[in-house]
Formats: sequence, structure tokens, C-alpha cells
Amino acid sequence: MSNQNKGTAVVTGASSGIGAVYADRLAGQGYDLVLVARRADRLDELAEKLRYAYSRKVSVIGADLADDNDVRRVEQAISADESVTLLVNNAGLGGAQVVATADADLAERMIKVNIVALTRLTRAVLPGLIARKRGAIVNIASVLAFDTSFGGIYSGTKAYVVNFTEALQREVAGTGVRAQVVLPGATRTEFWEVAGSDIANVPQEIVMSADDLVDAALVGLAKGEAVTAPGLADAARLDAFLGARQGFFGSLLAGKPAARYAA
Repeated sequence: MSNQNKGTAVVTGASSGIGAVYADRLAGQGYDLVLVARRADRLDELAEKLRYAYSRKVSVIGADLADDNDVRRVEQAISADESVTLLVNNAGLGGAQVVATADADLAERMIKVNIVALTRLTRAVLPGLIARKRGAIVNIASVLAFDTSFGGIYSGTKAYVVNFTEALQREVAGTGVRAQVVLPGATRTEFWEVAGSDIANVPQEIVMSADDLVDAALVGLAKGEAVTAPGLADAARLDAFLGARQGFFGSLLAGKPAARYAA
């Protein structure tokens, strides 16, 4: 446990799984906490546990981040808090939905939580972090940002998180503020049950615990990683991928259509 006060960390989706582990680890590192989740009763239980274990200030905001009014209520609270030095956008909804058979309302909820809320909460704290020249924003994406086998709606939301965070990293360069995107693979949490899937059907050798995932992500943050992929053994492969993607982007630019499109 650290006695150093590192400011306040805001953690969304904090009532269980990855978010709850982040809350525990960050309290142990010396952060006060603002915990956000829909299940306020579980937040209250976690907050009491963390106050006792780490003697930190822990407040809770019960909010459904698919609800516009609730998102704005959280925005107002965290943008006005000058002690905020870290935002962990962890809240997310999943589901292996294909477009033709997806429930439109459930798809909209997923987009609101995974994209809209993440964007608005980042926007809420970013000006303050830049003004204070310190802090970090951590966005939890997914390895499925690079694979559509779980359905285009979910993977599409996570691809947004990756691109959004990469652009954010360029924006905050030189300001004293950092941005990290984390790429979990299959992680043993309640996420699977909520998404209507069974993690028992996933090869267990690729399933990571939430504790291991968060511990690795925090090491990555401490090292200044822009992209943290806890399951990736060879970091050079990430560098090669990002470099190849940038080269591919350059090949897309031309003043005229390629010859293969000639009429």
C-alpha cells in the first residue's frame, strides 16, 4: 500500500471484473477513487472494502452509461473535480451480434456505452488534465478491434476505441498527459454471461484472469506504453503491425484512381 496521494482515479464499470480490480490496485497505489457503475449496491460494498483496506477516499456514482442523463451527470461530477488525475474508461457491453439479427435497441446501448460514454467522459476530464499538466486516460478496448468473428457491432465499437485513443495520444503529446489503450483478450469476468456467451467454450489456455490483465496493464502504463496488449509475447510484432499499417495508409493516397479502375 502506498501512502502517497496520487490524486483521484475515476473508474467506470467498477462494480465487478476488470473495473473492480483496477479500483483495488489503484487504491493500493495511493489514488483516491470515484467509482462509476450501474449497480450502485455493489459499488457501495466495494467502496467500503477499499476504504477499510487502503484508507483512501472513495466515492461512488450509480449511473447507467447507456442513459444520456446519467452520462451527463457523471460528466458534470468529474469535470468539476480538480483532483482527478486518471480516468479508466472500462465500462463496456458485449455480444456476438450480427447486424441482420441484432436487437437494434441492444446494439444502440452497446454503442452508447462503448463509444459515446467513453468519448464524453474523456472530453469531460481532458481539459483539466491538460491545464494541470499531469494525468492519464486509460481506455479498455479489445483484441477484437482487429477481428470481426465476434460480430461487427462489438468489434466496431472497440476499433473506435483504438483509433480514438491513438488520435488522443497525438493530441496530448508534450502536455504532461498520457493516453493508453489496453487490448484484453478473453478475460475471466462476468462480461461473458452478460453478453450471452459461455467462457467455458473458449480454449482455457487463452483465458486470462482479470487480476493478471490489470496488473499487466498497470505495468504498461508505468512504462509509458501507448498500446498495451497483455497477451502479446513479442512486442516487436506490435511495432511491425503499426508500421505496416502506417505504410499501407500512405499507399492509399493518390491524385487519380489506380489504373485497375480504368473504365
